[in-house]
Parts: sequence; structure tokens; C-alpha cells
Amino acid sequence: MRGEGSAYSGAMTTFVRTAPPIACFEYRCTARLHEKPFAECHHGHSVSLVRKGSFGYRARGRAYELVAGSTLVGHPGDEYSCTHDHVCGDECLSFRLTPALVDSMGAHAEVWHSRAIPPLPQLMVLGELAHAAIEGRSGVDEAGLRFVARYLELVAGRRQRASVPSAHDRRRAVETALWLENNADQPIDLAAAARQSGLSEFHFLRVFERVIGVTPHQYLVRSRLRRAARMLAADSRPITDVAFDAGFGDLSNFVRSFRRAAGLSPRRFRQAAQDVRKICQERLAARA
Repeated sequence: MRGEGSAYSGAMTTFVRTAPPIACFEYRCTARLHEKPFAECHHGHSVSLVRKGSFGYRARGRAYELVAGSTLVGHPGDEYSCTHDHVCGDECLSFRLTPALVDSMGAHAEVWHSRAIPPLPQLMVLGELAHAAIEGRSGVDEAGLRFVARYLELVAGRRQRASVPSAHDRRRAVETALWLENNADQPIDLAAAARQSGLSEFHFLRVFERVIGVTPHQYLVRSRLRRAARMLAADSRPITDVAFDAGFGDLSNFVRSFRRAAGLSPRRFRQAAQDVRKICQERLAARA
């Protein structure tokens, strides 16, 4: 089963993120070698990356052999079957899209037909970026949307031209950035930020990045890091409290992100801030 989440006993499914407009799933297939295939049906639009292993895929009168790095596209209503004639066991990272999101992307219907795409470096690296987001428990929806958008660009045979955002869209991007800054301590995903801007998720991601220079998730994380740095420098509350008060839902993710940004652990950053404050106080006392 690839990208649908059926009760197929040969596939273990992990629902990484289930909120629309883009849901993420991880599949680990445990089918036996030469196990008899059977007909299944795609229930939604999906784009999946094969991360490990290999399997055969039959759909719309065509047969494909997928290996690590291949991409599989599923179209709602299409019947398909999977075969395991060469090796056993595979892992796939799958993104399922709502019809509204698919419509907002403005692609020709043919690009959504069920098919397999050979390993392409542009998709492989973005797929692994999405998997890293899953492991970091942050920005999964944004990473998934970038993966799907790249698929559309490659299938269309040309990269979409980067149009200049209108004055109205530029204002939307700036106002949404301010909203993200003011609400960084709250749980915010791509869909919520897009609603705030009044744009679809797909167009919001493109407009925001062109206007602000970073993606919405990158800006949100940096706003949270800035909040955390202020708290670490200002008081002695536990680092766990700082992480959650700044908007990080996971302590290990906070520590890792902060160390990458500051070059210091949160604890050492706090000590450095205290040392600077002490030196300033001593200098002021000496002048008195």
C-alpha cells in the first residue's frame, strides 16, 4: 500500500501529520518475496518518495519498478497493485493533498495521473529534507509542500518563473510576518499562517519567501529563538520553561536549534549573558 493508509497487512503506517491541506505518512512494507499482488485504489492525490528498498507498481495499464529515490504519484480513483519480485521490505514517505490544494497549484490534470518517476536528485534531496523535518517535529507541512511543488516544476519541464509580488501581496507577506512574530509562542502551522494572509498555502509559501527572504517556518523558528535568547539573558527560569514559553514544543529540538544558531548551548548562552551583565555592572560601579 503506497500513500493511502489501508488495512493492508503488509504495510505499517505512521501518521506523521494528518491536518489538511497536506497530510504526511510514513509507510514500511513487510510483504514477503513473490507475495501475490491484489488490486487497491488511491483515495486521494498523493506524491511519495521511496526512501529504502524496491517494489513494482502497476497502474493505468503501465508497469514500473521503483527503487530508493523513485517518486510515486497517486490519483484519486485509480486502481493499482504492488509487486515484490526482487527484494522484500521498503519504506516510503508520502504526502496526500486535499483537492483544494491541488486546484490552487494550477497544474494540468495529466501531472496528477498515477505514475512513477525515476530517481531525480531534485526530488531526492527535498524528500530527505522533509524527512529531517519529521524527525525534528517541525515544519513538516512546509517541507512537504516544497517537495510536491518541485515535482510539479520538474514534470512540467520548466521551472515556474518567479513573478514579482504585487504591492498587495507584499503587504500581506509583511503583515503575516508581524503576526508570526507576535504569536510565535503559539502552535502555528502553514495552514494557519496562510489563512492569516488570505492566500492559499501554495501561493502563500511562494509569496512569503520572495518578499521576506525566508520561508514562513524559518521565520517562525527564528522568532522563537529570539524570544528564547531574551528570556535566557533576562532571568533564571528553567531552560525547559524557556523552550515552551518561546513556542518550541520539544526540548531537544529547541536545544539543537539554539546551539546551531548561537554556537552555544542554552545553558552556556545564559552564563555568557550573565558574565556580560556582571562586567557592565562592575564598570559602572568603578565610574561611580
